Amino acid sequence: MHPIRLSIPSFRSENSSVEKGFTVFKIDVLVNGRLHSVEKRYSEFHALHKMLKKSIKPPEIPSKHVRNWVPKVLEQRRHGLELYLQTVIMENEVLPKIFLDFLNVRHFPSVPKTESCGSFDTESMESSKLSHQPVVVYLRDPYLLPSAHDTFSNVVIEGVVDGVFYPDFQPR
Repeated sequence: MHPIRLSIPSFRSENSSVEKGFTVFKIDVLVNGRLHSVEKRYSEFHALHKMLKKSIKPPEIPSKHVRNWVPKVLEQRRHGLELYLQTVIMENEVLPKIFLDFLNVRHFPSVPKTESCGSFDTESMESSKLSHQPVVVYLRDPYLLPSAHDTFSNVVIEGVVDGVFYPDFQPR
């Protein structure tokens, strides 16, 4: 699963004297614990879809033509666009650069998960493999409860165990 989550919580209609009205969708993007927002028009989603078709098989995008601009119809479009973006994330192990640029995401690791522990030197396959394995050392069994005379629980060990065995666990 990617360390990127997103939602489209809202939209707003814009009216311009130069062109006919349009709708702007606010996209909240959460990457590695950092939240930022971008605003995009439907035409930008449509352009993204056309570009994505060159490199991946994207999901269906909501219809370009909307008969009326009532809030219920715009809410359906908002939900459809949110589902579209989330499906692109879920169905692709490596996200295309054009998709990350659309969301204004920079410095996103694009290395496949199986090689994510390797060296950043990519000159040869030999140099991208670790010459040693990381080691976790416990001074005592982390699965046992702290002894009765231990006044403080070992927060570090509990955090490591929770992180290793319960990666999707969210603290209260």
